[in-house]
Amino acid sequence: MTSYDFIVVGAGTAGSVVAARLSEDPDTRVLLLEAGPAQGPEAVSVPAAWPTLAGSEVDWGYATAPQPGLADAALPYARGKMLGGSSSINGMLFTRADRSSYDDWAADGAPGWGYEDLLPYFRRSEAADGRDPRYRGTDGPMTPRRATNVHPVARALLQAFGELGYPLVEDLSGADRVGASRTEINAVDGVRQSVADGYLRPVLERPNLTVVTEARVHSLTASGMRCTGVAYSRDDELHTAGAAGEVILCAGVIGSPHLLQLSGIGPADVLRPHGIDVVVDLPGVGDNLADHPLGSVVYTPAKPMPAGVNNHGDVFAVLRTDPGLIAPDVQILFIDVPYVRPITSVPAEGFTIAFSALRPHSRGSVMLASSDPEAAPVIDPGLLSDERDVRTMLSGLHLARAIGGAQALAEWRKEEVQPGPTVRTEAQERDYLRRTTGTYNHPVGTCRLGVDERAVTDLELRVRGIDGLRVADASVMPSIPGANTNATVLAIAERAAAMVRGETGATVS
Repeated sequence: MTSYDFIVVGAGTAGSVVAARLSEDPDTRVLLLEAGPAQGPEAVSVPAAWPTLAGSEVDWGYATAPQPGLADAALPYARGKMLGGSSSINGMLFTRADRSSYDDWAADGAPGWGYEDLLPYFRRSEAADGRDPRYRGTDGPMTPRRATNVHPVARALLQAFGELGYPLVEDLSGADRVGASRTEINAVDGVRQSVADGYLRPVLERPNLTVVTEARVHSLTASGMRCTGVAYSRDDELHTAGAAGEVILCAGVIGSPHLLQLSGIGPADVLRPHGIDVVVDLPGVGDNLADHPLGSVVYTPAKPMPAGVNNHGDVFAVLRTDPGLIAPDVQILFIDVPYVRPITSVPAEGFTIAFSALRPHSRGSVMLASSDPEAAPVIDPGLLSDERDVRTMLSGLHLARAIGGAQALAEWRKEEVQPGPTVRTEAQERDYLRRTTGTYNHPVGTCRLGVDERAVTDLELRVRGIDGLRVADASVMPSIPGANTNATVLAIAERAAAMVRGETGATVS
């Protein structure tokens, strides 16, 4: 056994941050384990090629359980499997949620995790040039930039938002949190910047940082009620590594609860039928899975569409479907290609106005399917299982159609082909949503932080009931924020590293 001060499991967004920050101390020995390869295919670097990465060799290849809310469809569930994790295969849209998303965490049982508590760590993660420094960082590793060479249909769409009376804003991660804007993306000079590119690759030569790729962690090791390390396989050989300080799980919303369950930490009634000895009976492990549903309205073009040069989504908006709401509840996203759930036919050329319920109520789970660590768990996001989400998605559909029908898009719009002119009644619209809504691939929540009995981690991200073990990734979010999740994961990981290092102000009293 080789011993380290800290072992970080998973080199995705969170793991790249945590390992890079902890290894800044030259006297601290850090081991970072990643199941995927160090590098991916060339398409990883090309912003416009991101749709080709789902199902590739750098995707875990998961699928959901059949979703009753989506006509019993089982959906592909893309999660990145290489250095940088999902930040290496996602659509690169970089944005924060409305502050109420985070303040709700503090109000609902996670005091100390509100917007103002997280703001220093949002800022620490980024260098957002030309933005308001009260809200945005100026010298962090990630360098989000607004899309340039904006697609002409996207420019027309911005005009359409204005035509319908919605505000056009400069920065939806700054002071303004409602309106339409050009997107910020994680791409530098036309090349994707994954979190591994921003944080990890510049420091790989540190002598106190050991990064092992293609290493599948099978279980955590323990002595009494303290986590002491991990067991993992690489090149068909079993290895063990010890942690004198802590093991920090950054394996993601699927991987972190799965590894806890394989190691006997989880709901006893799930573990025992698989012959797993219960170390800590934590019924919340794997529970509380939430995700954003994504729907689409697709148009054929009235004239040839130029190819997009960015990430296919140069404009987006966060809007209220009801003026009485305190926070935006729907995201509208322009996509410069036809995009809808794969079971639905789409034209060869066209554009999409996608919509998503930002604060869904539906919940699901990630639960053990087998004691074999190579077997995928049962992933059930429960999409559209709550009627409130169906109603929000109906409002989103109406809003997307209204924007798509605006005069500003007349020169580009030929006809709506999905849902199409025959879908007009609420019953038809509901049927369309059931058949075509997919996942936005923003899972959160399966190792929720909090103070109640079903919380998996405490307010400093330590796993309840066992020492020497934390979780620091999207799985600790108590509820899903009203935005794409990558920027929020960065802030959580930055704060987790600060907590481990004992930085003033990082801990929650």
